[in-house]
Amino acid sequence: QVQLVESGGGLVQAGGSLRLSCAASGNISRINTMNWYRQAPGKQLELVASISSWGSKAYEDSVLGRFTISRDYAKNTMYLQMNSLKPEDTAVYYCNAELHVDDGSEYDYWGQGTQVTVSS
Repeated sequence: QVQLVESGGGLVQAGGSLRLSCAASGNISRINTMNWYRQAPGKQLELVASISSWGSKAYEDSVLGRFTISRDYAKNTMYLQMNSLKPEDTAVYYCNAELHVDDGSEYDYWGQGTQVTVSS
């Protein structure tokens, strides 16, 4: 049983910061890429940031320079440090992991999401 659990969301003023965490647990053989997605009200799900198993990173253009993705490989935990937050960043943020379970199969797992609200 694999679980992804997000934490760290909340309500902040514009210009503030939040740090999101995603902890993966269960019968995991190896985690490949981990991703942060978000979905704002009335909008499509979008990829915010990704980090590979070897540490390469990618960011959506609107968060580049403001958000930093990182990963603690020993703890199977991913983080998203969000600085200089804008009202446009308001969304439910979802953790996603591409991983292999113990039988060798590869699956795409999702957390339940954490709400980030940025007031103007």
